[in-house]
Amino acid sequence: MRKSDRQIIIAPHITEKSSEMMAKNPKGEKSYVFKVSREANKIEIKKALEKIFSVKVKNVNTICQRGKVKTMGKFSGKRADWKKAIVTLCSGESFPEFEV
Repeated sequence: MRKSDRQIIIAPHITEKSSEMMAKNPKGEKSYVFKVSREANKIEIKKALEKIFSVKVKNVNTICQRGKVKTMGKFSGKRADWKKAIVTLCSGESFPEFEV
């Protein structure tokens, strides 16, 4: 069963590195980073972003992040694995919600 667009795109992933990618603007194209569902593929991510935000997506790169092992005293555990998508928009397009 296909997930809805809001279930595919979980949240924007705002870090210092992703903020630099948003500000850097080679050829008029901007890149944004999103936390996405682990089961989603590049095509589903592209369609979901185009539908939700009404923008033209040029490229989607995905990375599966492994959860870190954390210890607290004598107990150890593991954070959940997650997937992030680096989305490049066509020149002239942007997400007005994320402008710095």
